Amino acid sequence: MARKEKAEKCISCGVNLIERGYVRYPCPQCGAELGRCAACRHQSNPYKCQGCGFEGP
Repeated sequence: MARKEKAEKCISCGVNLIERGYVRYPCPQCGAELGRCAACRHQSNPYKCQGCGFEGP
């Protein structure tokens, strides 16, 4: 069984996911783990999955 990588940085801005309010969740299309910081979530910054190219707000 392949080990999934844990998202350590925000997919939108690249900051480390250490502050309160970040979230990790699976890509709706391919299931890869994505991480977003609280600021990018609050601002609805766009992101793109590096695994499959899915784009979201």
